[in-house]
Amino acid sequence: MSPSTASSFVGSILAVDAAVSAAIHTAAKPFLPPFILLLLEISADFRFSFPVSLSLLLSPPLRPFLIPFLLGLLLDLIFVGIVKLIFRRPRPAYNHPSMSAAVSADHYSFPSGHASRVFFVAASVHFFTSEAPVVSPSYSFLDGWVRDRGEGVVKGEVLVGVWIWATVTAVSRILLGRHYVLDVAAGACLGVLEALFALRFLRFEQILGWW
Repeated sequence: MSPSTASSFVGSILAVDAAVSAAIHTAAKPFLPPFILLLLEISADFRFSFPVSLSLLLSPPLRPFLIPFLLGLLLDLIFVGIVKLIFRRPRPAYNHPSMSAAVSADHYSFPSGHASRVFFVAASVHFFTSEAPVVSPSYSFLDGWVRDRGEGVVKGEVLVGVWIWATVTAVSRILLGRHYVLDVAAGACLGVLEALFALRFLRFEQILGWW
């Protein structure tokens, strides 16, 4: 495939993506109050999710999860920023005016950092739950909300709730006009891969072993 043919092919895909995204945004706009979408945006903002994740310190059995989780959030922030600066895809022209860019890379659309972050969180909780249960005789207030006292694993309703939040938040990026469909899909896939990497290679005991 020649460079001109490849460029034309990619251009066609992006044009279809833009048309589908605009159609979804236009169709949903009359039915969804912007403040709900903006609340979802805030819930997935790095400046909010990073401090909230420190609440894992309140649960000693969950503390081993904290290191890969925080490092994964930082990895996501760096990687998404690099990819945005490489592709430099402009955001949709109908982007909601409330957006404020924290860094220059935020002006670009591909991939969606919010989608990658929420799917990283959901996938991390999912993969952590699938591991051996954390059994501890003591339970903190946080444990009572998150983990089953008998089996020591994350509650099923918590896991389902996290996945629903991640999916709804990712879709809201299209409805709010922040991103195109491909941006969100790429961000979601990236978040899952980052969760796999973080829980496999960024565990506290493994880091100490490398040192």
